[in-house]
Amino acid sequence: MSNAVSPDPTTRAAKIITRCRELARITDIPGETTRLFLSPATSDAHTLISWWMRQAGLESRTDDAGNLRAVRRSGKPDAPTLVLFSHIDTVPNAGAFDGPLGVLLGLAAIEELGATALPFHIELIAFAEEEGARFGFPFLSSLAVVGKLDAAMLDRKDKQGISVAEAIRSFGLDPTRIPETCPLAPSTFAAIEVHIEQGPVLEKEDASLAVVEAIVGQSRFELTFEGQANHAGTTPMALRHDALVAAAQWIVEVEQYAANYKQLVATVGRVDAYPGATNIVPAKVHATLDVRHPKDESRHAAVAHLLTKAESSATHRGVKVSAKAMAEQKAVNLDRTLTTALHRAAERAGFDAEPMFSGAGHDSMILAPHVPTTMLFVRSPRGLSHHPDENVREEDVEAALATLLNLLIHLHPHKISE
Repeated sequence: MSNAVSPDPTTRAAKIITRCRELARITDIPGETTRLFLSPATSDAHTLISWWMRQAGLESRTDDAGNLRAVRRSGKPDAPTLVLFSHIDTVPNAGAFDGPLGVLLGLAAIEELGATALPFHIELIAFAEEEGARFGFPFLSSLAVVGKLDAAMLDRKDKQGISVAEAIRSFGLDPTRIPETCPLAPSTFAAIEVHIEQGPVLEKEDASLAVVEAIVGQSRFELTFEGQANHAGTTPMALRHDALVAAAQWIVEVEQYAANYKQLVATVGRVDAYPGATNIVPAKVHATLDVRHPKDESRHAAVAHLLTKAESSATHRGVKVSAKAMAEQKAVNLDRTLTTALHRAAERAGFDAEPMFSGAGHDSMILAPHVPTTMLFVRSPRGLSHHPDENVREEDVEAALATLLNLLIHLHPHKISE
């Protein structure tokens, strides 16, 4: 590895973690870390990260989808571009590392490279929206850079009735300029995301890192069970058309079915019952269904089975049920050549990085169909994510940084594009 790389791993890992925690203090809601897409906290986060970028000798810009971007130039003006990326928005009441770790570790890698000559430019992108917390739809920012942010997405509204396009304008940006300011450089030959695992597998295996080879497909539905409201004291049990009981029976069947199939996960994450009074038999229930599997055909089969189970549960209790598809995302295989290069970089740096698939969605799944993309997972202690106690270990962050630096120094663009 180049002499430009710092020999003090503890200091450089600790610096990344400290920056993540400093960024976590920038929030829309005092006392917790909640930073929604294009909120005032996003602007403050951009100011802080831009300052760190300037300290690293980079000039930043904000594209018209709200993404903060900076480029480390190669000595060759016509060199191709490699992208390092993750996101800086959060779920409500989040931790400090889901997203920001990848951005700030990428920045640390650029700082560590110093004057080391590379045959490619490095663009660092801090995506402004990945979680979908504000507008109920994820990946708006990465969709913008691959030219897939359409008019319907720009028209989506948040709970205050503000559309994505209006939020962009309020942030001082211009949604009509997205096709000009957002796309990846035409010469982009590779994209790499570092992210916490958000699960317990690495913790269970006592491993620091994993190389992600595929991201699972996802299906999301909202189901509506419609029964009949009635008096809770005067309506006999056998004569009820209880929408909540029908939904509850189905929810148990969702869990039991998914538990019997390897790699399948199915979740009912939200249930709303109406009219919601203690003395009224529930007339209507809205429930969500989230189904994920690394193979699309298995996911589709599971969805079909679970929707059929919902119909059976409803029919048994004299209740109607309907299902509305909310989102559909195909499983994505990450680039084999780039993934192999990342495995080898980890080995050269002295770390094991086992192959893994990601059960969570990431911006990588949006970029992968357009540019060779891979991911490096970093252990999540106790498997915690989307939680204020989310954490990372210094030794794991050092392992990730050393692996990324090794990859950058040994990477040859022509071998990825072949």
